[in-house]
Amino acid sequence: MNAIGLVAFALVGATKAIREEFDLFGVAVVGLVTAFAGGATRDLLVNRVPLALQSPSEIVLALFGVALAIAVRAVLESADDHLITQCADAVGLAAFTTAGAIVATGVGVSGFGVVAIATINAVGGGAFADVLLDRSPFILLEDFYASCAVLGGTAYWLVVLLGGTGSVAAAVCAAVTVGTRIAAVTYGWRVPTAQVLRTSP
Repeated sequence: MNAIGLVAFALVGATKAIREEFDLFGVAVVGLVTAFAGGATRDLLVNRVPLALQSPSEIVLALFGVALAIAVRAVLESADDHLITQCADAVGLAAFTTAGAIVATGVGVSGFGVVAIATINAVGGGAFADVLLDRSPFILLEDFYASCAVLGGTAYWLVVLLGGTGSVAAAVCAAVTVGTRIAAVTYGWRVPTAQVLRTSP
């Protein structure tokens, strides 16, 4: 799950940087931040050294994702809106949500902790990348994105709570996360804003 998430999110982050016309170094930095920031935050919360600092293979996987983004941009004019990028984003979101839930369960945190760490693992990298791109983190806006990770993490915890095995919980978590994200993109789901909820005087 972690390997899939690294490649997918590095691709997505690098694609955003390419759209903003960053140079190749900037593209690589944004791609790596998108891939690693969420997992590093997760590891710090469970009191362990981030995996990115332990294994060179982690860096290689993320750089492969960056290279894929550059290759895709060479072929496609609007790569960040293309089906390939959106599918990679959904798969990365599901993979990191599941990886976060697995790690959180392994250290014995509460159900809330499982959902929180799974969500942080999934969306933390994108939030840090948006800061580098000089814009408000889109997970705080109306897009139905972080909500998918919350639902996936909750599904993982419920399956474990009901006695399901870790592999079953992981499969359900990934399916719920990627399914809700694809549905959100397909049908234009949005989380309502306070302005929308405001009633007329």
